[in-house]
Amino acid sequence: MISPLLAILSVSLLHAGVQDAPETAEEHASGEPVLVLEEAPQPSALHLHADTYAAYHSDVDAAGRRELTSVLALDETMDSLAAYYTDGRLVDAQIAYAALVASQHPEFIDAVRAIADYYGAGVTAASLMNDPVFVTGFMGADTASQNVVGALTTDTTTMNTVASRYREAAYDLQGQTWARARAHDRRTRLEQIESGSVRLQTPFRMAENGNGRRLGAASDLFGASASAPRPEAPAPSLSLTVGQSQLQPDERRVGRILAVAALQSIESGDMRAMDVLLADPAVGRCIVSARLNLAQCVAAGHFKYEDAFCIAEHALEEVAECLTTTRAPINE
Repeated sequence: MISPLLAILSVSLLHAGVQDAPETAEEHASGEPVLVLEEAPQPSALHLHADTYAAYHSDVDAAGRRELTSVLALDETMDSLAAYYTDGRLVDAQIAYAALVASQHPEFIDAVRAIADYYGAGVTAASLMNDPVFVTGFMGADTASQNVVGALTTDTTTMNTVASRYREAAYDLQGQTWARARAHDRRTRLEQIESGSVRLQTPFRMAENGNGRRLGAASDLFGASASAPRPEAPAPSLSLTVGQSQLQPDERRVGRILAVAALQSIESGDMRAMDVLLADPAVGRCIVSARLNLAQCVAAGHFKYEDAFCIAEHALEEVAECLTTTRAPINE
């Protein structure tokens, strides 16, 4: 017996013209409309990686907002960040996210597809895999590169801002009884850092939290800036300096990111062709080193306030340095 709600829904769909879908044999025989529910499209592997990067910055934002009034608060910050620092997951995630930023530039994507149409998708994909810097010469690649570097520089700047808060807390907390008590949980702390990746869950989905806005820095998805309207992403200029020399985009890293965006546009998101570009071994080793330095710092500490310094120095600042997409120009 058909429930009244289903009967009403079926009639409504009939009048709305939903029955225009191809008839099944049973439908044709009975002459009655059949309700067909289509499954929602699943996010691509590239988007899932990018969601992990956004989730990481949600944890950075939470670390910046967390009230440091207990042992648990410091432990939560350390564990939530360290969970991303194994298996190369944060490296893959950052490159995937930045590739989505680059893919928002039609001139660049049109140039990629035009070259793929002329030389063939296979030849173009092979060229991108063999030499990612090759893509930086495409039309529109300069603007895409600037926005990628601008977005990721904003993210690392945010990490360093949160790090400064924890560095200051390492001094301020020395006046708190709970923070200057001798820490007896060093082995437990180290085990938590080591096993954090096993417990990591990243339910965050950009499609559910970005409000359809143009994709920029992941850190802009959270905090006060999350509710502010975002302009049409003008090409940012880098203001960071080393001595008297302005930092320059790291051509190798940015080329890798743009190559992933290019492959996505001509390979229908075939992640098998992108795995090599998503995995940046040098950056992965850098992050693993930061995690090991975090563990050594914690092991050497005797008081809980010292954990705030370890978080600032290794869980944030050192990782931010690993993830940077800029470099000081080489003096020739």
